[in-house]
Amino acid sequence: TLGRQALRILAIGAETRYIHGGEVLFNSGDEADGGFVIQEGRFNLSSAGRRDITVGPCTLMGEVALFTDTLRPTTATALEPSTVLRIPRPLFIKMLDSFPDAARKLREMLASRLGQSAREFHNVRNALDAHEPK
Repeated sequence: TLGRQALRILAIGAETRYIHGGEVLFNSGDEADGGFVIQEGRFNLSSAGRRDITVGPCTLMGEVALFTDTLRPTTATALEPSTVLRIPRPLFIKMLDSFPDAARKLREMLASRLGQSAREFHNVRNALDAHEPK
């Protein structure tokens, strides 16, 4: 979506981190100041009251933190030796400023995803309302 040049800027400015198997990359509730792209390895994402998820290479973790101050909603634990790219929010914002076409494409993609989420919430609410005792 972002294009080759924009991705190159992110790759050059990103920090590579090696994470040992069993090591926690971040904890639920931690302040988030950027995102992580998994290059190698797999992570377990867990949070209270939700089913765990396993993610692997090419997964972007913490995408909301690329845009705004937020807290991590999950704990990310390496299931095996892993390598990630840490993309700080200021680097991501600078890239968007430098590549307006990439920013537009990303905005369109996010708007589509938010619209889909809103429709799904609406469907869940309707289903719950239909089963509510009168």
